[in-house]
Amino acid sequence: MPRFTRRESGIAALHASERPAMTTHLETDTSLWHRSSRELFRAGPLDRGLSVDLAVIGGGFTGCSAALEAARRGARVAVLEAREIGYGGSGRNVGLANAGLWLKPDDILAEMGDAAGRRLIARLAEAPDVVYGLIAREGIACEPVRNGTLHCAHAPSGMTDLEARCRQGNAHGAPLQLLDASEAARRVGSRAVHGALLDPRAGTVQPLAYVRGLARAARDAGALLFEQSPVTEVARDGDGWRLACNGESLRAGALLMATNAYHAPFPGARPPAYTPVHFGQFATAPLPASLRARILPGGEGCWDTALVMSSFRTDADGRLIIGGMGDLGGPGGGIHAAWARRKLRELFPEAADLPFEHGWCGRIAMTSDHIPKITEIGPRGYACFGYSGRGIGPGTIFGQSLARALLDDTADALPLAPVRAHAESLTRLKARYYEAGASAMHLVGARGA
Repeated sequence: MPRFTRRESGIAALHASERPAMTTHLETDTSLWHRSSRELFRAGPLDRGLSVDLAVIGGGFTGCSAALEAARRGARVAVLEAREIGYGGSGRNVGLANAGLWLKPDDILAEMGDAAGRRLIARLAEAPDVVYGLIAREGIACEPVRNGTLHCAHAPSGMTDLEARCRQGNAHGAPLQLLDASEAARRVGSRAVHGALLDPRAGTVQPLAYVRGLARAARDAGALLFEQSPVTEVARDGDGWRLACNGESLRAGALLMATNAYHAPFPGARPPAYTPVHFGQFATAPLPASLRARILPGGEGCWDTALVMSSFRTDADGRLIIGGMGDLGGPGGGIHAAWARRKLRELFPEAADLPFEHGWCGRIAMTSDHIPKITEIGPRGYACFGYSGRGIGPGTIFGQSLARALLDDTADALPLAPVRAHAESLTRLKARYYEAGASAMHLVGARGA
């Protein structure tokens, strides 16, 4: 069984002695998205004192979307990113630009109440339009494909869940279509799917290129972005905020903390409360032309109904990308790798021998109710987190809305109401539980390979 080594970036590498059984050349230093991104973005660290209207901590989908919106409104805005733009979950994402959350609409209403739930559902239904509208307006080179996404039944029993999702989504105006097994197999190019739910509003992007494109557009609009700039303290300063970073002081009228699952604690702000869940991905060498014409020929992004969910899609160069829950840099890394090979063979047996050239991993901020949170840091200060695996569309929508709310000093336009605080219990224990569950399920699959 392949073994993995731990790396600070969370990207895992196969043990050299066992690599040939899995791949001919696994990229270990960067993810596929780093290798293939046509959007390049670099920024220097904060090296001077500043005064701005809005300070944003975190350079992911939410932070860069907020910065772009604020700059286009004529505000002075600064983004402070501890590493580099897209370092966290935004740059490690699967790349599915979906409408809505993982939860069914009825579950959202049950958790939030009718009025608040309908408000969130309606706002997130607009997310793909907003994402692809920004891509077109700003000329972001992120391999956008908007041919829908497919939620695939991993077994005949999975159709019961998909039928409920279709019915509930349609009731809220979503143009969801239920596909039978033959149509799903034709679209995916696999007999291992037993039906699917098509959302024609959605699509795929190259996620790191998308967030870099947002950052580039924000800078073009006048925003200041700083990489290698970890915030070490925040505090109220008169009617605004003061941030300490790289030995410098930045004063802001409003503050947005958009660190999500990659938060590094600092004094002055309560850290976001969530359970960290790992999700790893493997990318093959490009498919031969004959297979590329049969496997996901429409470029839809897919995930399945299995208890331990997996994802699969292709990129612009025809690589197959298989993803699943699990920490590739942890003790179960080899188990997850063996599962990925089995999953590839199960879904697309004709591509089973393609080498995996890239393997990487990211963290998801999971809340107990699977609904994002906006918490109040203080006057004109918000933290936003907890997308529970749906970062692209919600992150873009939330970022835009938070910029407007903070600049206008009103929460009326936010997708959901802010709360003074949000607590999660036993997060470390839950994280170990999710990882143990993924490892156990993947171990069963690996032994059957």
